[in-house]
Amino acid sequence: MRIPLRDTAAVAAGVLAPLGAALALVPLRTFVTHTDLGLVLVVVVVAVSALGNRFAGVLAALSAAAWFDFFHTEPYQSFHIHDRADIETAVLLLLVGLIVSQLAAYGRTMRRVAVVDATHLERLHGTSRLAGLSTSSDEVVRRVRDELIEVLELRACRFEYGTLIGRPARLDPDGTVKVAGWIWDLERQGWPDDEIELRAIVHGRYQGRFMMTPGPDSAPPPLEARLVAADLAAQAAAVLDDEAVSAGPRS
Repeated sequence: MRIPLRDTAAVAAGVLAPLGAALALVPLRTFVTHTDLGLVLVVVVVAVSALGNRFAGVLAALSAAAWFDFFHTEPYQSFHIHDRADIETAVLLLLVGLIVSQLAAYGRTMRRVAVVDATHLERLHGTSRLAGLSTSSDEVVRRVRDELIEVLELRACRFEYGTLIGRPARLDPDGTVKVAGWIWDLERQGWPDDEIELRAIVHGRYQGRFMMTPGPDSAPPPLEARLVAADLAAQAAAVLDDEAVSAGPRS
């Protein structure tokens, strides 16, 4: 598995940035208190955590505590500490650094969740607007098909009108995947082989189904994405149902 360049850079920064800061502070260690020096290193840990990832933040905290001990506590250039106050400062630096790194990682996760939720909401609103304005159910079906490819990261997706044929794996409205009537452990086993159906049903009336083909070795989408996919299929079903009521069943 290839590691993204940004993650590699973040890990390197987690090791090297505290070392560089500790070296830069060496000329000041006789003029500045050890507590203040520790606070400067905490700032470095915060910067690495904010710009990198959770693992890089942990490395930065460990690196900061180690180099604070090595360069700024007596005996210098040794990992031994004799003064109790220095021991407390080093321990606090480590603990604060670890806490800050986890908070920064949590903040990044919440930002990503907010962005993803906003994107999902726009998908649903955009499809709903099209369903209200379009005079063609085919246009809405094509829109939903394209959205499904995006939200579930599919390789292909097509829509089948008419009756159900065969027993392919099925994505249900609650986000679960069933194979031969059994719930498939999507998180552990990944997507089932072959196509997966997502039925377009509204008011208990079957309108067709989206036949979805996941990408090779693609990771299964989170539950939120699968629920959005089910809502998109329901919007297509509603448009098809309205058309069927006004124009008769599709032949």
